[in-house]
Amino acid sequence: MTDYITRLKERRANIWEQTKELLDTAEARGGDQANLTAEEEQTYQRLNADLDAIDARAKEMADAEQRTKDADEAFRSLLDREPAPEARHQAEKGEVEKVRAWLTGQSGSRSFDVRPDSALPLDARALSKLTAAAGANLVPISFYNRLVQHMIEVSGVLAAGPTVLRTATGEQMQIPKTTAHSTSAGIVAEAGTLPANEPTFGQVSLDAYKYGFTLQVSHELANDKAVDLLGYLSAQAGRALGNGFGAHLVTGTGSSQPNGVLTAATLGKTGATGAAGAVSGDELIDLFYSVIGPYRNSASCGWMMRDATVASVRKLKDNSGGAGQGNYLWQPGLQAGTPDSILGKPLYTDPNMPAVALSAKSILFGDFSTYFVRQVESLRFERSDDFAFQNDLITYRAILRGDGDQVDTSGAVKYFAGGAS
Repeated sequence: MTDYITRLKERRANIWEQTKELLDTAEARGGDQANLTAEEEQTYQRLNADLDAIDARAKEMADAEQRTKDADEAFRSLLDREPAPEARHQAEKGEVEKVRAWLTGQSGSRSFDVRPDSALPLDARALSKLTAAAGANLVPISFYNRLVQHMIEVSGVLAAGPTVLRTATGEQMQIPKTTAHSTSAGIVAEAGTLPANEPTFGQVSLDAYKYGFTLQVSHELANDKAVDLLGYLSAQAGRALGNGFGAHLVTGTGSSQPNGVLTAATLGKTGATGAAGAVSGDELIDLFYSVIGPYRNSASCGWMMRDATVASVRKLKDNSGGAGQGNYLWQPGLQAGTPDSILGKPLYTDPNMPAVALSAKSILFGDFSTYFVRQVESLRFERSDDFAFQNDLITYRAILRGDGDQVDTSGAVKYFAGGAS
């Protein structure tokens, strides 16, 4: 459009120069516009008609641009308004029917992208860190968020509150990484040289590794309206993607896969020799205080271990060193949906954490918000009636693209390692 406008402007300028040249010629021979020759008069009228046509076209384009701006502003104002409950209910119902039409093949479309910014909800529960008792069950939830909720249920890292970056596309991202913080300032004599005291930075590259799986259901199940097919698909897809992606978020090597939080963590405490890798109450306290105050006091600071390790930790008391009060270090969550805690910090479990063993990194503690999880915005679903045609099954394929890495390797998250022997 810009090139067209430029050419139109240049053409008008050229016509105007021809018009002036024609009039200057008549003036040079002692005449005026009224004494133009018949041929010159014809040329003059043609040039003026061309100028009028170009001016009219420019005005039409200016008017169209203004109408577009006015329409955009009007639509923006309308979209910002909260729809009436009745209209919202009808819209929700329409979206559910739209998704179900795709699931059963009625839409004729092979693929379906589910995005977090879907304008309309598809279910009736909320993805929130708040508990159900606080009213979370009353807030509408999208199909995307319901699926993500199931991912969180099976991934301790996603449940622990990492920083999640959602991007529209999957190009590589460069994230600044803190590798060392500034040390403390000191007293400097008059006219003395101030010492250099700067933090050390690096970069973390977040890619978009592809995770996928297939799921098959019978045509009878897909077409039975009494079956919550959306709920079934979101649960199965969320758990499958959460298990695959979640495993790498813990122990990924960082080479052709995410760099797991356990891989990136630094040593906080080594267990005693002869304990077969088990942790004591005193060692948990040492691990707790190996993380500096700002990270330890963060709302995203917590513990992570597998269930079998939790069973051992629940038996620990604060008198293992002889000076405690005999209280259990582990405290149960007092409200449904609230995680249990150790030394006042929430406890998250993940089956991908190593078991207690010699030299094993069996426990993590620290600020999990310093671990970045990158997810490409849309979750892509595709269906095929042909893949399992002989068995009369519909095959669904779900694909997620994501990555993860620790952006603060100065000691924000630390691990306990069992004794070497």
